[in-house]
Amino acid sequence: MTGAENVVYLEDLEEKSESETVKPHVSGAPTSAELTKAEAKAPAGAQAKSTGVGLKRQRTLLDMFAGSDSSAPAPAVKKIRTESSSSSLQPLNSVPFSSSGFWESLTDEEKELLALECETLGKSWLKILKDEIRKPYFLQLKRFLLEQGVRGPDDSAKSLKVYPAPKNIYSWSNLTPLGRVKVVIIGQDPYHGAGQAHGLSFSVPPGVGVPPSLRNIYAEIKAEYPEFAPPKHGNLTAWAENGVLLLNTCLTVKAGEAGSHSNRGWEQFTDKVVDAVDRYGGANISGGSHTGGRGRGIVFLAWGAWAAKRVAKLDKKKHLILASAHPSPFSANKGFLGNGHFKKANMWLDAKYGPDGCVDWCKL
Repeated sequence: MTGAENVVYLEDLEEKSESETVKPHVSGAPTSAELTKAEAKAPAGAQAKSTGVGLKRQRTLLDMFAGSDSSAPAPAVKKIRTESSSSSLQPLNSVPFSSSGFWESLTDEEKELLALECETLGKSWLKILKDEIRKPYFLQLKRFLLEQGVRGPDDSAKSLKVYPAPKNIYSWSNLTPLGRVKVVIIGQDPYHGAGQAHGLSFSVPPGVGVPPSLRNIYAEIKAEYPEFAPPKHGNLTAWAENGVLLLNTCLTVKAGEAGSHSNRGWEQFTDKVVDAVDRYGGANISGGSHTGGRGRGIVFLAWGAWAAKRVAKLDKKKHLILASAHPSPFSANKGFLGNGHFKKANMWLDAKYGPDGCVDWCKL
């Protein structure tokens, strides 16, 4: 892409407020020393077996990741949600849903406003979020987008000057079904240049120059996995298909105007997406089937203050939450480079789900 090196992305802008600074290490994340010790005890790819020894190994590794200290007083934490650990949670695969029935239940105005969601939002997500998209705030968001010309999946982003193209707004939901989510990487805003955004955070379609933050992400993977050959493209579709939910907190943007669709309702909606992952993420990963379609926990990679805020309410005992500075060139050297997040994520996922739970970060 001509002039790609000179493009400035919203995600590459660093908030300078000291109160917004995110420390590289967060309670609950494994340290390098802990990982080294764990690797010595448990070879990569090893799965806990149904023997007493196997169970002991798995519990020890997971307890280590939880960073629990029996000698320290437990902090007073207010539980925001209890349904994620409740045995009364309905298994994901048994949640009843009929696309045609849902469509018929809509009013005429809802059919006009929600046609895009009914047609392009992944079905595993739609059945969980069907009530959310009928709430007043979301319908108001869709009225706003309708005024911008966003109607159905065949609308052209070039003529609309809204990115990504409508057919790609929910591409994250189709590439990564809810029960197959292993890792969530949270971005902020879609790229606002022509041809850049395609519905996956940090990712760009083939033929578009690799954005600066993604180059730093590639550099960190290379440091953790020396065999990794950074590709010349920035298309992260292979990760999405491997269970990495690449979610922006705002799903649309006006051409050339970073943050132009913020505070319109997208943030509230994507918070509910995170809630769905909290309850059902990992439900259909091999090794987790005994949970009956209920999530056992996944990994959240929160880079930068914005992302850290989105996951602050989550249960750190259930999920592995890894936070650090943002990979932006403005902050990558303040804690992103060298954070070890990709290997830490796979160590935790292997202990939880076995090899099928790991992500092949090198496959792009």
